[in-house]
Amino acid sequence: MLTRTIYLSLDPYQWGRRRSGAESVGDVCHGRTVSQVVESRTDAYAPGDYLFTTNGWQLYGLTGEGIDVFGYMFPRKVDPSVAPISTAVGILGMLGLTAYSGVVVQCRPKPGETVVVSAASGGVGQAAGQIAKLHGCRVVGIAGTAAKCDFVVKELGLDACVAHRSPSYPDDLRAACPDGVDIYFENVGGHVFEGVLPLLNQSARISLCGMISQYGDTDGRDASETWAESGKAVFSRQNVAVHRLFVRDFVADHQDRFLHEMAAWVQDGRIKYREDIRDGLDQAPAAFSALFSGGNFGKTLVRVGEDPTLA
Repeated sequence: MLTRTIYLSLDPYQWGRRRSGAESVGDVCHGRTVSQVVESRTDAYAPGDYLFTTNGWQLYGLTGEGIDVFGYMFPRKVDPSVAPISTAVGILGMLGLTAYSGVVVQCRPKPGETVVVSAASGGVGQAAGQIAKLHGCRVVGIAGTAAKCDFVVKELGLDACVAHRSPSYPDDLRAACPDGVDIYFENVGGHVFEGVLPLLNQSARISLCGMISQYGDTDGRDASETWAESGKAVFSRQNVAVHRLFVRDFVADHQDRFLHEMAAWVQDGRIKYREDIRDGLDQAPAAFSALFSGGNFGKTLVRVGEDPTLA
């Protein structure tokens, strides 16, 4: 099929692909997309269909049927009547499944437990925090600015949020978690993690999703190794379970259940989401850079082409 790109998803893992050598200079940058079929040579898809695909950073792409490196069946039809089609690369896509897998499957939250989510206003973080709330937990977010913290508490409904850029961040976090931390959803690493580390309770669980603050390190070491070393003593003393989160490990067993539950939560307003949409493919580099400086607010997308469902 020839497909026209409508929305391009920008995600931190794409930087890791470049650094690892999975992509070379001159390659089309990897990126998940919501696209529309222009011409089809298969009876399963017709011109006009909306698809969850991987066109990458380009206006058009050729899409075939198969399984990608993350275990997803491609392409997947997107139904505009369920939710806005942009959500297929956001709250109803890999982003949402990542949050669901880390919180529900890996950490198994219990009512009354304290859950801390870093980058709580970001794409994965906002989903993770709300999912934990739906499971009866007290949820504390960590975000970069007071404005983002206001959004996390007032719009997403988390119990508290602290700004990690504040000089009083460690004390603020401690005050927000008087009973310690039972579950930590890690998106950031660095000094954000250092504030959480002394608050971990006995038998706490961590879902290690990402460490965006350390992706730009150039010492040649894997960021997760540095992260694990810094927490080793506390992990051992507190019997902390650390789960490394690779969403491809959860696609086969959990994607269908996730899509069913998340679609219902979005439709009835129990899960809210915010998108940071930039217009034009030429905005992709600047928007991608903003991910690593905190310049984005919500799930970052580029609207590459016209979205007919908005008409």
